[in-house]
Amino acid sequence: MFKRIWEDIGCVFGRDPAVRSRIEVFFCYPGFHALLFYHLSHGLWRSGFRLLGRFVSHVGRMVTGIEIHPGAQIGRRLFIDHGMGVVIGETSVIGDDVTLYHQVTLGGVTWSPGKRHPTVGDGVVVGAGAQVLGPITVGRDARIGANAVVLKDVPPGATMVGIPARAAGPTEAKTEASSFDAYGTPSPDIADPTTRAVDKLLAEVRTLRERVEELEQAAAAEPEAAPPSEGESEEAATPLGRRAAGG
Repeated sequence: MFKRIWEDIGCVFGRDPAVRSRIEVFFCYPGFHALLFYHLSHGLWRSGFRLLGRFVSHVGRMVTGIEIHPGAQIGRRLFIDHGMGVVIGETSVIGDDVTLYHQVTLGGVTWSPGKRHPTVGDGVVVGAGAQVLGPITVGRDARIGANAVVLKDVPPGATMVGIPARAAGPTEAKTEASSFDAYGTPSPDIADPTTRAVDKLLAEVRTLRERVEELEQAAAAEPEAAPPSEGESEEAATPLGRRAAGG
């Protein structure tokens, strides 16, 4: 237990540039406090003291603003940054070295018994306000952008953005040299898939407009046919008409 607590404190370093000391984490980080309440309530839940476990988790919610159901399964070194409004459902499964920001929901979409909440793989980062809903799987080292709504399985290493969430770019393998992706967004220049699609449509419209202008200029440069003389029919004024008349 004490080893887990020490790991929960130490995992903040490298994921929060504002941290200064372990003492600061112990006294001032609500995400760490929420894990202390979770470990106690989870132990009671597994021992059969379901009501007492729920009461302890409820106290933790009032103190920290973070709601973790005692039935959830949480791996090692979970970091909940800021934390206010985080909700972790009963059948959620969270791997090791996961990071959750404030107002994240790992929720269910059905009242059916059994697995109702997400399974989050190791090293996943879920950005602020993101909603991960249903018995889906978020692959290892995936990134969920802020305010995304994830309703389908996420492949390992993918970055998901938008409502509903879609892959924002190609899947990339996580390396030790890669930097930590704050709020689940590896680059500030990453584009929403819908935005990329609209940009492609605008580029196509621009190309078509330029082509139409070229055709209009070409048509204007062609010499106009002379109008028929007085007493001459329009048909005779054409080259074909003249040849027919001469023949």
